[in-house]
Amino acid sequence: MSPDASPLDRYSRQMRFPGMGKAGQLKLLASRVTLCGCGALGTVLANVLVRAGVGFIRVVDRDFVEPSNLQRQVLFDESDVANNLPKAEAAATKMRQINSTVTVEPVVADIDRTNIEDLTRDADLILDGSDNFEVRYLINDVAVKLGKPWVYGGAVGSQGMTMTIIPGETPCLRCVFEAAPNPGDVGTCETAGVLAPTVNIVASYQATEALKILSGNAAAINRELLELDVWENVNRRRKIAPLKGRKGECPCCAKRQFEWLDGAHGTQTTTLCGRNAVQVSHRAANRLDFDQLAATLRASGSVTFNKFLLKFQVEEKGDPFEFTVFPDGRAIIKGTSETDRARTLYAKYVGH
Repeated sequence: MSPDASPLDRYSRQMRFPGMGKAGQLKLLASRVTLCGCGALGTVLANVLVRAGVGFIRVVDRDFVEPSNLQRQVLFDESDVANNLPKAEAAATKMRQINSTVTVEPVVADIDRTNIEDLTRDADLILDGSDNFEVRYLINDVAVKLGKPWVYGGAVGSQGMTMTIIPGETPCLRCVFEAAPNPGDVGTCETAGVLAPTVNIVASYQATEALKILSGNAAAINRELLELDVWENVNRRRKIAPLKGRKGECPCCAKRQFEWLDGAHGTQTTTLCGRNAVQVSHRAANRLDFDQLAATLRASGSVTFNKFLLKFQVEEKGDPFEFTVFPDGRAIIKGTSETDRARTLYAKYVGH
């Protein structure tokens, strides 16, 4: 950039759009966003927001980059896989290279009821880049409790949907989807796969809603449920305004019963989509000492680690397993989709 150039010059094309202008751009630069999840949807969202000049972006993700991510997760490349990088850290590095004037805060953590309020309290907007309904219901609870707008998005196969939630003005997630679907009721990336264009379209709608909200264009916000199928050429909008509060019966926005935040719902183990893997959450009182843990595990299998994560490979009864252990005690155990077996393996090798 020329030393005589204005810091706003990089956003000149965006500011020429009548709905944005200089006033809207300045609001973006002063805005704070928490992005919950940085996988398929999340990387597209992060890419758009950092280029648009959103001033502060907190990127929260529990996972690490794998080769199968590269088909649709636009901020990652093969070097991130080779370096065993957590997604939040890899995304933050790319985002800072794109726009060094924006503050990016990577957080490598599992979003749960113990930390979501701290992660979102100072945000002007919460964005859903997750891949599971438990996180979405947690976002919904905290957004309604704190009065924060948020944008839901989901994509699987060639289908996707998105809706914008403005607490007090629009239906919340539980008004529209009262309960999370039962296992097997909806497709996953394991059973249905996922097309990258589906992800890009859904996330682009989400990002546009974010720009409307953050730039002060409340009148332009989408107040319907948008559904699409890129393979079948379907694009439909469903009116959801009549569902607001469900006539006083919505547990969340009408009764203000935050059941997901309070721990009435949710689990401490999560089967990860399409991975033959289970996440076991265990919040250690102190950060794990990877040098000490590695010394212990080397008697049983192969160990590598960096400051972000430790990988451990072991074989039991002919079955190979791969542990990815994070400093907070959380682990992703690949080689099984059975939560009970994952807990047993965790207790045997990691302890606690």
